[in-house]
Amino acid sequence: MAQPAGNSGWLKGRVKAVTSGDTLVIMGLTKAEIPPEKTVVLAHLSAPRLARRGGQDDPFAWNSREFLRKLCIGKDVVFRTEYTIPNFSREFCSVFIGTTNVGSEVVTHGWVKVKEGKGEVTPEHTELLRLEEQARQQGIGLWDRSPGSTEASIRNLPPSAVGDPSNLDAMSLLASNKGKPMEAIVEQVRDGSSLRVYLLPEFQFVQVFVAGIQAPSMGRRMTQEPTIAAELPSDEPNGETNAESRGPLTSAQRIAASSTFNEVSPDAFGREAKHFTEIRVLNRDVRIVLEGVDKFSNLIGSVYYSDGKSAKDLAMELIENGYAKYVEWSASMMEDEARRKLKAAELQAKKLKLRLWTNYVPPATNSMAISDNFTGKVVEVVSGDCVVVADDSLPFGSPAAERRVNLSSIRCPKLGNPRREEKPAPYAREAREFLRTRLIGRQVQVSMEYSRKVPVADGSAAPAGPADSRVMGFGSVFLLSQGKEGEDVSSTVPPTAVNQQPGVNVAELIIARGFGTVIRHRDFEERSNHYENLLAAESRATTGRKGIHSAKDPPSMHVTDLLTASAKKAKDFLPFLQRNRRMTAVVEYVLSGHRFKLFVPKETCSIPFSISGVRCPGRDEPYSNEAISLMRRKIMQRDVEIEVETVDRTGTFIGSLWESKTNVGITLLESGLARLQTGFGADRIPDAHLLAQAEQSAKKQKLKIWENYVEGEEVTNGATPDKKQKEEFKAVVTEVLSGGKFYVQAVADQKVSSIQQQLASLNIKEAPVIGAFNPKKGDIVLAQFSADNSWNRAMVVSGPRGAVQSTKDKFEVFYIDYGNQEAVTYNQLRPLDATVSSAPGLAQLCQLAYLKVPTLEEDYGQEAAMHLSECTLNGKEFKAVIEERDTSGGKVKGQGTGTILLVTLIDEESDTSINSIMLKGGLARLEKRRRWEPKDRQIALDELEKYQAEARTARLGMWEYGDIQSDDEENPLPAKKTGAGKR
Repeated sequence: MAQPAGNSGWLKGRVKAVTSGDTLVIMGLTKAEIPPEKTVVLAHLSAPRLARRGGQDDPFAWNSREFLRKLCIGKDVVFRTEYTIPNFSREFCSVFIGTTNVGSEVVTHGWVKVKEGKGEVTPEHTELLRLEEQARQQGIGLWDRSPGSTEASIRNLPPSAVGDPSNLDAMSLLASNKGKPMEAIVEQVRDGSSLRVYLLPEFQFVQVFVAGIQAPSMGRRMTQEPTIAAELPSDEPNGETNAESRGPLTSAQRIAASSTFNEVSPDAFGREAKHFTEIRVLNRDVRIVLEGVDKFSNLIGSVYYSDGKSAKDLAMELIENGYAKYVEWSASMMEDEARRKLKAAELQAKKLKLRLWTNYVPPATNSMAISDNFTGKVVEVVSGDCVVVADDSLPFGSPAAERRVNLSSIRCPKLGNPRREEKPAPYAREAREFLRTRLIGRQVQVSMEYSRKVPVADGSAAPAGPADSRVMGFGSVFLLSQGKEGEDVSSTVPPTAVNQQPGVNVAELIIARGFGTVIRHRDFEERSNHYENLLAAESRATTGRKGIHSAKDPPSMHVTDLLTASAKKAKDFLPFLQRNRRMTAVVEYVLSGHRFKLFVPKETCSIPFSISGVRCPGRDEPYSNEAISLMRRKIMQRDVEIEVETVDRTGTFIGSLWESKTNVGITLLESGLARLQTGFGADRIPDAHLLAQAEQSAKKQKLKIWENYVEGEEVTNGATPDKKQKEEFKAVVTEVLSGGKFYVQAVADQKVSSIQQQLASLNIKEAPVIGAFNPKKGDIVLAQFSADNSWNRAMVVSGPRGAVQSTKDKFEVFYIDYGNQEAVTYNQLRPLDATVSSAPGLAQLCQLAYLKVPTLEEDYGQEAAMHLSECTLNGKEFKAVIEERDTSGGKVKGQGTGTILLVTLIDEESDTSINSIMLKGGLARLEKRRRWEPKDRQIALDELEKYQAEARTARLGMWEYGDIQSDDEENPLPAKKTGAGKR
């Protein structure tokens, strides 16, 4: 009930509704979501009666109600019951707004009559009679006797359209008022999202459904039961405005009501939503913008009301507070911008689990929010929606510094795949070229926003494990300085957006030019932080009919790809590429340090091109990757000039290449990443003397490939590297699989410390809810290592069949950064932040070179593994010299697959190799010598032979019974004789 006002009998409240010139609905000022309310009549007063359905107003009835409505609606009041009437539910009260007596005010202005007193007349009643006489003498309000005033005060009400749509031409009303605000007064709130209103000034009584939303239903009530009008308002406007009660239902009405309606309870939050709408718009002036009409001629519109400072959108208020749901069928009638705002507001309410969404469980999604900001230079534009950025925080030239960024929330036409004979989609080339000319080599800021796990491309081999899917990182890329894109900013980016962003949003540029579309995300899918700006840019591109939104035929270009063509076809093109001497080209791809794929616009062809006389290290040779990284930074997707000299027998064109007037061959030679080869004649090479000077400079400084160069001691170009040139690295052994195989981490690898720091900074949350996180075979996750309870990256090797049932379900995991494997429970797993998981595993599988070591199942296999563990699993750093690479395991690392490095593992403190220690202990034997051994392999085997001979002589390990069977046989080592085990 309303709150006591201090003195006995006085209550506080707020006016919720004004149903007639003498009747108010007052609600309490409690904190309850639906406060109690009371309908009161002003004591001693009687107002003219408003019309019911098909009836007519008493003279001045509407003016009387309007005066009291404008005086009281939404105001805080104090009131006291003066008297009651037996068998009548309403109370007759004195009502005050501050110090203003509401009853005296309406009498003074002549809008009510004072009832004759019965019995004792109070001073208050006497004062009201005096004020009435004063108003009568002044001829104001009801007492206006000027000609025509009485007739003018009676509204000419058109037939009500509520319950009878034929009384309203809804389509004509919509056509004449589409998009225009219409003045209205809300007479009744049926539920949170449907109102019955008078459209002014014609007083057409209509029902309006709020566009874009649906509030919970109020159910149905049984009409044969008596109800109190204040609690359940009548379907008729002002149906219970007089002090007299409505007459009882007839027998026929009762039968009809009982057969038509059954009691249906309101939906959850139905009453709360209705009250929320009532306290904002009931008996208030509103503006209605009609959006459409449904097939039943119901009006669909946006409703705006004033909160004293500004206009509020009722639909938005209901959605934001969790009192209504977004519905597409009526939202489709609205403007795009308004529809997007409603959808975004509902998404936020779902995230906060407000009211209707209290028990909402988000649908499973393959996207995950991430937060990772970095700056760098754009190295490559892969497509209109994907770029490669070299992170400034990592060493220059490091392949790990290059990060692939997919632009958030947009999709551009696909470029296709020439090897699969897939042609580029319309505008795919234009989208990439647009970005290339604006981004390549430019400084950008990247804000990573979410990651998504996607299946591998169709048509590729589908090995088991992590290759079945890959994680793609999505973010927003901002161009920090304006260049060519300056002309796009004013037309594509609103001023407010520019001020809030660190630069020009690249995704907006693409969308505004019509080179892509904005992805329509599902409710809980992660999206760009600038999603609204992207949608606005798309709307402008659609309106302007740009790019893919144009009705014109897309531009077409036939490009001859000579990389996939025959050598004969390449030779046929040679005269065309030679006739102009120097010509412009674009570097499409860096195949190696000196070999590239170029696009020649003038001849509309893509060609393989090699720099004349310059050779970089081959694949898997030292400094090969550094040469590729340098060229990616220097010339990838840049405009260059070329001069073609000839074409070789494989169809590769040979010549010179300049970027910004700099000969690229000189850049490679000066950096010590290439050798000069002039066996076919230096006179054919432009700038030959400059190339020779560049190589000589690198030799003097002993850069890169020349680090072991001695003056006057030339190494024949193309010769097999000697032992000094073998690749080596510092390593720590992290896991021993057997006596010959083990995992290592490279000590100098920058990614090791980087990932360790990222893992240490992660905020490990509570165990995931069963069903929300379902790890599958091959997924990369966070797992808690049982030995020290640390969290590490791991690949799921196996798990329970079907969905997870319990937190104790077991999963077999492989720690990709260390190489060990164990079984953990479901509550020891967590989903992994994509910024960490994107880097490949750090554990590298190695094998002791030149040795055959028994497996764990064979004799001395366990002893060999134990001995190797004792020698290496102590945190000590070893020098690993790579003797050979075994690539038969494929490209996927983990669990013994991928490239295996055959190494000599050297303990630099004692200057001994682990390989020799294993031989010396009789726990391994030398591989069989091949018929034609390379010289360095012969030397290594000769060196190790003496350790094997020492173990054989001393009858150690596997030699305890003398010589073992010949290497020519492929059978395993013989089993030990029964009872003849080791002593």
